[in-house]
Amino acid sequence: MSIVSGILNSSLGKKYIMAGTGALLFAFVIAHLVGNLQVFGPPELINNYAHFLQSKPALVWGSRLSLLAIVGLHIWSAVQLSVANRAARPVAYHDSEPYGSTWQSRYMLVSGLVIAAFIVYHLAHFTALLPGINGVGDFSKLKAELHGEEVRDVYGMMILGFQVWWVALFYIVAQALLFIHLGHGLAAMFQSFGFRDHVWWPRIQIFAKAASIAIFIGYAAIPASIYMRVVGADYAEKVKHSIVESAAPAAAAHGKETH
Repeated sequence: MSIVSGILNSSLGKKYIMAGTGALLFAFVIAHLVGNLQVFGPPELINNYAHFLQSKPALVWGSRLSLLAIVGLHIWSAVQLSVANRAARPVAYHDSEPYGSTWQSRYMLVSGLVIAAFIVYHLAHFTALLPGINGVGDFSKLKAELHGEEVRDVYGMMILGFQVWWVALFYIVAQALLFIHLGHGLAAMFQSFGFRDHVWWPRIQIFAKAASIAIFIGYAAIPASIYMRVVGADYAEKVKHSIVESAAPAAAAHGKETH
């Protein structure tokens, strides 16, 4: 039996896989948050950041594929461990809340699967793959000038996107689920790596709670502040006007073709 198959087939190996991939995903969540918080600055700030990433397609697509593989391994190991735990306990607990479990731990698999579904929606929402799901229109028409060059207006996409109430609400609910997932997952990650003892465990629990709260506040503040028109309200009106102007000639041409 090879080392790889031994890891994949053992419960301990699956725990290491889930913990390791969880650590990588946690690092991505922080990096992604730092990038998104630039929306609180001038439009050029986040547009310049997005343009830098888009100018490195090999790096972006390599990161996306790696992230997809990490998410897949994380979900696979979680499902496998959940199935194994149920098989080892064919008779359910008399009490619906097993001793030592927390409410976050009981919803780990469900929250993780919903978060995975949200990631798919998020990519489709802001990559303009499915214009109808953002509640606004075709984001590919949004352009901004940056250093004399026409680039995608990511700032405008975020402002217009989060001014739609159900989009903003969906994002906030997803961040609440991420908060639930991280609140237990971060502590479980350290436990899988052998850091649970009387010295480290109380500190790890405090860190997990503080980190999950901070990440929730950071992510939820973006759609909430935009929807309440605290951020980007004037810019949204200007962008909407440009979309109407760009859409008018296309609509007129379509009308001529139908007559």
